[in-house]
Amino acid sequence: MTFRVAIDVGGTFTDLCALDEETGSFTFVKDSTTPSNYANGVVTVVKRSGVRGEQIDRFIGTGSTMVINALTERKGAKTLLVTTKGFRDVLEIQRSNRTDLYNFRYKKPETFVPRNLRYEVDERMDYAGNVLRGLNEGDVLKAADAAKREKVESLAIALYNSYANPRHELECYQLLTENLDGKIPITMSHQLTREWREYERSNTAVMNAFVQPKVEEYLSTLEEEMASLGVKIKMHVMQSNGGVSTFELGKKTPIYQIESGPIGGVIGAQTLGQAVGVEDMITLDVGGTTAKTSLIDSGKIKINTEYNVGRTQFFSGYPVKVPVVDIVEIGAGGGSIAWVDELGSLKVGPRSAGAEPGPACYAKGGREPTVTDAFVLMGVLDPDYFLGGEIKLEPKLAEEAYGRVAGNLKMKTLEVAMGVVRLATSNMVNAMKLVSVRRGYDPRDFTIVAFGGGGPMFATALAKELGVKRVIVPRIPGVFSAWGMLMTDLRHDYVQTKVVRFNGETLKSLMEILEEMMKVAYRQMEEEGIERKDVRFEATFDMRYVGQEHTVPTPVPVGGKGGDGDLLSTIGKKFQSLHKKQYDFTLADPLEVVNAHLTALGRVKRPGMRRWAPGGVRKGRLGSRIIVSEEGRRSVGVHERDGLRAGAAIRGPAIIEEPTSTTILRRGDRMNVDKFGNLVIQVR
Repeated sequence: MTFRVAIDVGGTFTDLCALDEETGSFTFVKDSTTPSNYANGVVTVVKRSGVRGEQIDRFIGTGSTMVINALTERKGAKTLLVTTKGFRDVLEIQRSNRTDLYNFRYKKPETFVPRNLRYEVDERMDYAGNVLRGLNEGDVLKAADAAKREKVESLAIALYNSYANPRHELECYQLLTENLDGKIPITMSHQLTREWREYERSNTAVMNAFVQPKVEEYLSTLEEEMASLGVKIKMHVMQSNGGVSTFELGKKTPIYQIESGPIGGVIGAQTLGQAVGVEDMITLDVGGTTAKTSLIDSGKIKINTEYNVGRTQFFSGYPVKVPVVDIVEIGAGGGSIAWVDELGSLKVGPRSAGAEPGPACYAKGGREPTVTDAFVLMGVLDPDYFLGGEIKLEPKLAEEAYGRVAGNLKMKTLEVAMGVVRLATSNMVNAMKLVSVRRGYDPRDFTIVAFGGGGPMFATALAKELGVKRVIVPRIPGVFSAWGMLMTDLRHDYVQTKVVRFNGETLKSLMEILEEMMKVAYRQMEEEGIERKDVRFEATFDMRYVGQEHTVPTPVPVGGKGGDGDLLSTIGKKFQSLHKKQYDFTLADPLEVVNAHLTALGRVKRPGMRRWAPGGVRKGRLGSRIIVSEEGRRSVGVHERDGLRAGAAIRGPAIIEEPTSTTILRRGDRMNVDKFGNLVIQVR
């Protein structure tokens, strides 16, 4: 008996999903996250699963919010930057095209490396990678001395135009390693991205260095703990690009894990869509701390090549040049706290009660009202069946918490609770519009796939607001992200800046760049145990009209030849189509390519989705209970999900309970259980 195991470390809960490779059955465990030491929570769920270490033949541990939390909370390593002479202040100069352009009181994001820890070295490369001035080794040694004197914990090297030729960064790395005895981790910018834009590339290197010691310690501790449990195979960590990499690489490039936590659910939705024949989906993942949403178009996940940490309407955030699945995340989860601002307005989030102390109804010392407390007061959640009865909720404590807010607002307690749910719903609607309407998509053409502990509670209300006609709630929605991680491939992304006019001659050189990247990818995959036949590639060019600033990622057929006129025409037409979709216009101007991207995927065997036994409603209703909603106060039927077999049909209003989640059917909604056990809801 062998198992494939994946673990999702969230802000509130740590989820494990284990697949029995022989029978195809799943085991899942949910326990509280341990923020003081994430590895403790991981070890706990592995032990509780009953899976022995020697039975694990593939371990994905883990997708987590550790990197993004360390950056947003600025809890990282003391970092020193080595950069080209004249570029010391790039991190502070930043970009002029900030989000809040006309705010005279605007404050730039504070750098992660203070000026006294930014050291210049004399060297220069031109745009094509030709050496104009050699590296001054004396300057590098001064930086090494400063690192010792200042007791820095991590180093970043970001030299001008190193994306075109990394020679000086490599020389700098060698000198620093020798003089620091290899005791301090060093990040080189060209290892993370071979793309131009000095500020973004430098910032990416700095932020990688800032979190590297913490992530390295976590992954090393986790390796030791798993080894003590008998795990002997090579372990993997989830990346923000929708794939996995080895722990060894994960320790060196933690910035690739910046949004690794929510990605598993998007992969899972893509896999589910392939099984049930749905290609266009909007995912909704509502956990204990946040709500995440993403869009899948024609079965393909959207990937962005740049991500801004902490970006808001009025804050530019910190750019990182790494591929990240296009996800919008907001502070509206089950643990999100309801509060009243200085103007007397009711707000929800982004602060969360987290795992400790948790919502007031957990009876762990939390006193502030949360979204979970609101659902308890409204009757949606059964106090005796939360997490299958593992946690007993206390409605009285939820009522007391909301009573304090209601007193300030001079409203009834239940009115405030319902208002909080409406606010959370409104915030989620706006987030879902960001990944759909703002990207040129009509949400009415999509299906919502709802998961996480809270997703199925909000899904039908959100569908109603957006005009979506169908919602799918997968099996075990509360651990669906961990399930999705089981389906992920090994993935590496490569990029090379090459700014050229787009024509037959330049296309040939661009295709040669892709071929060189493919050779590197084959070698890297081979080192990680992936056979050549199991490697597939996807390529894109970042294209634009000559004279434009920003680009549109355009798919490129892999294996084509540069002299092929059909290939030139195919790529050009695709760019025009994508530009029209995104900006609603096209031009007759000549085209230009800025970057060539290659994605290498090391395919792993994906388990098929097991069919759900037919039989309709196997068990009667659990009973009924009074719930309060915008539709009024009424008694609704409560159904146990395990008692619903393939073919079962229920008409709303109703509640469907299971250990990891609760699904709400509104009046007029029709739910059917499909052949895989998914709840397919036709929204009124």
